[in-house]
Amino acid sequence: MVIGVFSDPEPSHYKAPPPYGAQPKYIEIPHCAKNTTKSWCLEDSEYPQHEVQQALDQHYQAVVAFYKDKLANTENSVDELDKLNDEVYLCPSSTDYVRPFRAINVDGKWRTIVNGVESYGIKYTQTARIEECDVVVGTTCPLVPSCYESKCIQKNIFHRFLVYNPKDYTFPFAIEKFKLPGSCGCVVGAFHL
Repeated sequence: MVIGVFSDPEPSHYKAPPPYGAQPKYIEIPHCAKNTTKSWCLEDSEYPQHEVQQALDQHYQAVVAFYKDKLANTENSVDELDKLNDEVYLCPSSTDYVRPFRAINVDGKWRTIVNGVESYGIKYTQTARIEECDVVVGTTCPLVPSCYESKCIQKNIFHRFLVYNPKDYTFPFAIEKFKLPGSCGCVVGAFHL
């Protein structure tokens, strides 16, 4: 005699666990990125501040276990300089310290970065130093003599950020990698007469 029990894997009375507050609608490109060519947003009117705070409150111990905001010591990029203007850059660039709310990760997907949210007295901030070329990438380096082949290139660096994923009900946080502009370099080639 064979006895079997069959059941619907998702019975009609089953409901998924409730999400953290009203969930933002995730589209390919967030509203904050519509009018920019950058791969990050420094302002975001649709940032899910309340939802992130609720999730941080609920998962406080686990988040604190792997979250750290390190301060950068950036007085000079080269030891033993007396003044910042002692440094010479072959390609002009602009340096900034940013705290993005959203950015494109290394997999090409927009993510919500935990930034500017407070939970249990801890303000979660994540800062990245970026440096972008002030010239069109690929143009000749302004300070290199014309007898050399040269071109300005944008170099990138990888940053790790704590991100919020409202679709993960068990633990909606992860550390993901993001590629941001790190420096503007000059590549010098062969000498030509």
